[in-house]
Amino acid sequence: MKPTVLIAATSHWFPAARLAMALADSGCTVEGVCPFGHPLRKVHAVARNYRYDGLAPVRSFSAAIRAAKPQLIIPGDDLAAHHLHHLHRRELRSGDSGAQVCSLIESSLGSSESFSVVYERATLMKLAQEEGIRVPQSTVIASVSQLREAAAKICFPLVLKADGTSGGDGVRIVQTLAEAEIAYRKLQAPIQLARAAKRAIMDYDRTLVWPSLLRRRRVVSGQSFVAGREATSTVACWQGVVLASLHFEVINKRHQAGPATVMRLIDHSEMSAAVEKIARRLKLSGVHGFDFMLEASTGKAYLIEINPRITQVGHLALGAGRDLPAALSSAISGCAVQVKPKVTEKDIITLFPQEWMRDPSSAYLCSGYHDVPWAEAELLQVCVRHARKYHLLTARQNRKLTPAAHLLAVETRMAPRSLAQSGDPGYE
Repeated sequence: MKPTVLIAATSHWFPAARLAMALADSGCTVEGVCPFGHPLRKVHAVARNYRYDGLAPVRSFSAAIRAAKPQLIIPGDDLAAHHLHHLHRRELRSGDSGAQVCSLIESSLGSSESFSVVYERATLMKLAQEEGIRVPQSTVIASVSQLREAAAKICFPLVLKADGTSGGDGVRIVQTLAEAEIAYRKLQAPIQLARAAKRAIMDYDRTLVWPSLLRRRRVVSGQSFVAGREATSTVACWQGVVLASLHFEVINKRHQAGPATVMRLIDHSEMSAAVEKIARRLKLSGVHGFDFMLEASTGKAYLIEINPRITQVGHLALGAGRDLPAALSSAISGCAVQVKPKVTEKDIITLFPQEWMRDPSSAYLCSGYHDVPWAEAELLQVCVRHARKYHLLTARQNRKLTPAAHLLAVETRMAPRSLAQSGDPGYE
């Protein structure tokens, strides 16, 4: 009997659907709990989807877990991981009746002692130092006066990060104290109710409603800036042991603090060692991402962040020891690892639709392995619509073109021909 994996998602993020496809191809039955309109609902690989209610998120996840009876739960985003941690605390208070759910969450994510660490950046930095891992100088900033002290101690440029954020939304690189104070106040501020209402009405996503109503301020930390190249590791773990891993250098990003759009596969012993130490220390299970900076002058790796969820590249099958879905399927089924053929021999991975959104005429769409989900037509259409919407919004914000004129430009530049040229031999 196939093992069941439940992907729990709150945001409309494409990598959740891509991992679902890869897990199904590795022999798992995949189910999802996600909002209306989520990409998980557009792929045939997902056997069943359960409703996620942003106003009752923990209850939604609990109902889905009890209905699906999975052997593994994978958070599709940071907020989903937070909800699972909350559910664990709730079920723990229930005693014996909640023991099974608690055990499942811990076997899926790692020891409950690790739950706070993956959200508190300063705590992670301290733990990493204890393990002998190189990290930038870091401190928690609780007030403007502490910000000034941190700026004097760490010096500029200074990196400010808000806990509980992802995708670069909660990161600011500042050059002066004036910039730092403005960025700090914005990062710490509660989510605006107007933003939560817009997402609830326009995107059917009520995830931000409760945080905006509760008016909670976010914890902000400051880190020293490491000049160099960004890099990332994605790993499949089981009870503290790394089963498979992928290490990449970031080539292109949508914007300075945003997500990667083009990546290069690399081997880096220091990144590998750091990931293994953290996984062992926190007894991690499931899928986790680690962000690094590779110092320009030395190539040394500085750990800067951990992400307890799906990443943009975790679905890629790139050979033995580099196939996360196959490794996870083996761990929960007890069968030998069935590594799939490598999807490409190229080391440059062009993410879809991310690089297409950044630049529809990018050379990497043809020169790299363009990771387009050809097997799922509905998902492909959703990605294209999302990219077009992004370009329209960007044009309106920049006031470079009228909406009608830019729509014509986008329709022309993003014609299917550009996808065909990116490397799929069966496209006509």
